[in-house]
Amino acid sequence: MWLDGVRRADRWRRRLRTLGALTTLLAMAGCSIGAPPSPADDAADNHLTVWVMQDDLSEQTLDAITARFTKTSGATVDVQIQPWDGIATKLTTALVTTDPPDVIDIGNTKATDFASYGALADLSDQADRLSRGKHWLPGLEDPVTLGGRLYGVPAFGATRAVIVNMRMWRQAGITEIPETMDELERDLKTVADAHHDQADFCPFYLPGQHWFAGLQFVWDAGGDAAMLNDGQWRGGLSSKNAVTGLERFKAFQNAWSTEASRTVDTTNPDMVQLFVQGKTSAILWNSTAVTKILASDAGLGRDDLAVFPMPGENGGIQPSLMAGSVWAVPTRSRHRELALEWIMAATDPDIQRQWIADHDNWLPNTTELLDELIADASIDDIQRGFLTTARQARATPKADGWSLIEGDGSIKQLFTAVATGRSTIEQASRSFDRHADDVFEQAKGA
Repeated sequence: MWLDGVRRADRWRRRLRTLGALTTLLAMAGCSIGAPPSPADDAADNHLTVWVMQDDLSEQTLDAITARFTKTSGATVDVQIQPWDGIATKLTTALVTTDPPDVIDIGNTKATDFASYGALADLSDQADRLSRGKHWLPGLEDPVTLGGRLYGVPAFGATRAVIVNMRMWRQAGITEIPETMDELERDLKTVADAHHDQADFCPFYLPGQHWFAGLQFVWDAGGDAAMLNDGQWRGGLSSKNAVTGLERFKAFQNAWSTEASRTVDTTNPDMVQLFVQGKTSAILWNSTAVTKILASDAGLGRDDLAVFPMPGENGGIQPSLMAGSVWAVPTRSRHRELALEWIMAATDPDIQRQWIADHDNWLPNTTELLDELIADASIDDIQRGFLTTARQARATPKADGWSLIEGDGSIKQLFTAVATGRSTIEQASRSFDRHADDVFEQAKGA
């Protein structure tokens, strides 16, 4: 029930491609967003428009949310599925009109840019009602909380964990899941020794441009890619702790992945394809990778795979980057109360458990539901691995302009420089921080 959605395999790449354009467009349009218009009379205009991104939620899940919404509100709703192509322009244009959609589905890390430019309604006065007294996953809640104000409601999430070919590991004599970094590296050496005659094999394929993984090492060492100092965001990768994390990333990547992987991304070559071809025994990715592996012709079943959090250097697990979506209400929506009713329906605990988690295979939006799923005996170890990873998941920095950092490729270039050794870690991190400082300064002044 957890991993049956092949349709999401490219979702996150498409989402990231819209980020840079989004921030630029919002900056240009920000001055015209202005205050919300007077709300319409819901009794006379009892209709809602909701925009949902393609492949985010299944038709069955949207039907279940709609049924709950119409039952509780008595209103009608037009759920419009939005294709990814051109979404940045389309959405930004809609937000500055007098009749935008009433509810939008947006990526958790993109919400910061929307909110900072005044495009999202402040929902702080409804926070207790919307949360139902539960605790949202921090990696989903943090990006929509700016200056202590709430600008969105967590919808669902996804995290990255270690995915292992246990058939291969068992053949090498490994039967237990490693719980520490020392144990993991011991097992990787064992697998490497067992495949010493396979020239194109590596025990853990970790591309140099895999910045999601690189950030985990930085966070585990106590650093971050950006830090807020005296009200201004600054690049943070040249800090002592961040440099330690970069050193650990380089050491791990160089030891267990291929030399050729130091300059490439996760999709070229496709690391999941390398996994199913038997060219590696482990990768770090989300549940879409498991779906693709099981659907391949490699003959691997669920019993042949294991999923677990990446171990931390000094015990515990590395924090993982939380991906996901939030529900938000555009500032100019004329149907705020109905919009809140829709969000209440979409985040209802029964909807979250039965449809978001069990049917659509996403993480639920609260820690309470996450713990409930982890404790459920019917959840297998693959599912539990992703769920356990989510306990330590977090979001990217909430800096204005962070989406430009993702979009311009500078963070990929940083980790490639680290992995290849083209620059010293100190040189590469200082160069990144200078670029980040410029981006944050420009975004703040936009």
